[in-house]
Formats: sequence, C-alpha cells, structure tokens
Amino acid sequence: MQIVKVYPQGFAANCYFVTADGTSAVAIDPAQPRVLDEARRRGLRVDRVLLTHGHFDHIGGCAALQAAGAKVGCLLEERPLVAGADNMAAAFGVPVPSFRIDFTVKDGEEVLLCGIPFRVMATPGHTAGSACFIAGDTLFTGDTLFAGGVGRCDLPTGDGAALARSLRRLAALEGDYAVCPGHGDDTTLSYERAHNGWLSC
Repeated sequence: MQIVKVYPQGFAANCYFVTADGTSAVAIDPAQPRVLDEARRRGLRVDRVLLTHGHFDHIGGCAALQAAGAKVGCLLEERPLVAGADNMAAAFGVPVPSFRIDFTVKDGEEVLLCGIPFRVMATPGHTAGSACFIAGDTLFTGDTLFAGGVGRCDLPTGDGAALARSLRRLAALEGDYAVCPGHGDDTTLSYERAHNGWLSC
C-alpha cells in the first residue's frame, strides 16, 4: 500500500491518495479540484473517494473526481451536512461544485476499495458524522485528531462531549498507527497518546 499526501494551496485540507497497485486509488478528503490533476500527474486513477466529514475545505475536489468516474462516500450520518448549508461553504464564501454521495459507510464496517480494506470508525464531535478510516497501520483522522491538537466542535452539528468520547476511542486502539490528519503534519498515535492531552481527557 502506498500513500501520497497532497498539501492544499491556500486554506483547505490535506488530501491523501491510497493505492495498492500504483494505478487505482482511493482519495481521502479531496479538498480542491486540482487534486484530479495531481492524481493524473502521478499516474493514478481515482476510483473511490472517502470523506472524513463534509466541510467545504475537505470536499472541493469531489465534483471533478466524480466527473472523471470516481464514486464518493461518507458516513451515513454525514450525508445531510455534505450538501447543506452546514458544510460552511456559503459562510466562508467558498464555492463548492455540486456532487452527489454515491455510497455510505457505517461504524465498524470494513469496506474493500481499490483492493484495500478500510475499517470505518465513527468519530462524531467535529461534526455529527465525522469518521476516521484505518487502512493497514495508517489512521486517517480528518479533523478529529491533529498533531498536538483536535478539531473544533463549535461549528454546526459539532459536540464537545461526543468529540471527547471519540478521542477516547482512538486512544484505546491497540498498537500504534501512523496518523494522517486533515490539516498539518503527520504524527503517530503513540506520540499523541503521550503528548496530546486531549487523548487523556
């Protein structure tokens, strides 16, 4: 399994391409339309998209990828937020090209996408339908967990108590994982357990 990280230009989320064969890929949080060109430049065809949540800064590239043939999925509970005002696009004055959710996933489910098994963890708190995805020894955390921090919970559908419960679930995972967050630098779960006080609340 290979993971390619695409940093945003301006304010937007990190995007990750995950591929097993170097050709077909899953895109996690395609934040900007340019991620399609980034995938093509790397010789990757994005067949599936997973969204950790539906905020505008994580979904801006979905329409471009979908037009090129990708199917887009998110946690069932997040579906209403993705296409509604709660995605915050209008509030921040950032247009998001229209796209549809093609499939949904649920907590505890394992989905095989592009030959890669992804385990779904519902981690509400940043939004009601936030999710983390585990592939091998890598944990994609969106805006639930950052290096040295966590996502805010004062936006629509956010819930501080739910976020605390979700962080405890992450902290309780057995073993260690590389953590690929929605913003900022990568980290490890063992480092965050030891140094990020939010994981011990």
